Amino acid sequence: MKKKLVLSGSAPFRGFAPETLAFLHKLAQNNTREWFHAHKPEFEAVVVTPALDFIEAMATPLSHISPHFLCIPKRVGGSLFRIYRDTRFAHDKRPYKTNIGIHFRHDADFDVHAPGYYLHIGVDECFLACGMWQPERPALNRIRTQIAEQPKQWGSVRRAIQRAGELTFHGASLKRLPPDIAIPPNHPWQEDLKRKDLILLREFDEGVLYDPQLLDFVTATYAAATPFMRFLCATQGARF
Repeated sequence: MKKKLVLSGSAPFRGFAPETLAFLHKLAQNNTREWFHAHKPEFEAVVVTPALDFIEAMATPLSHISPHFLCIPKRVGGSLFRIYRDTRFAHDKRPYKTNIGIHFRHDADFDVHAPGYYLHIGVDECFLACGMWQPERPALNRIRTQIAEQPKQWGSVRRAIQRAGELTFHGASLKRLPPDIAIPPNHPWQEDLKRKDLILLREFDEGVLYDPQLLDFVTATYAAATPFMRFLCATQGARF
């Protein structure tokens, strides 16, 4: 029996405040350790606290989509990405990110490359995403093999994505078909077989962040990607 989707209307989280993005804009203009440490209490109040509240509030609605994705409201080791940039091998030595990254990972794998749901709040763009970002070669080959061998199944997934309307594919692709996968001639999904990222993305305006129905918006977007996420999980031997 198909599980009924329950949205988050009664959840206490009622959207982010404008101060959240305002802080990220100020950080973009003052991206130094000295400035950040001087404004650490503000960062905790207007960025970390509402982000953790959002993660906690998403636990119930996301569980109605799938019980196998984790909402962990922790400053370190949870669903919230750290604000600190890894500058060890980067030309850009700015110490801090100017975005909030929230990733709901599968309970079978904490790796960021596994199937997951994502929210990005940044000074330049806001978007929701779901899928697998830069999966390792064995994982990617399992996806490509399933698409190559089961084109009708993938076609059904593609039609579901098209019906959802707002979700579009993003990410890197090969210029040619992968040589290590057996692909029948005239395969109908050749462009998808070239993908190196299996990501669906939905951009949205800043104002959505402040809407009391933000949780419903996020939940509905993630739910629309269910056939796609179920397909990816199956290719990896993970439950959905």
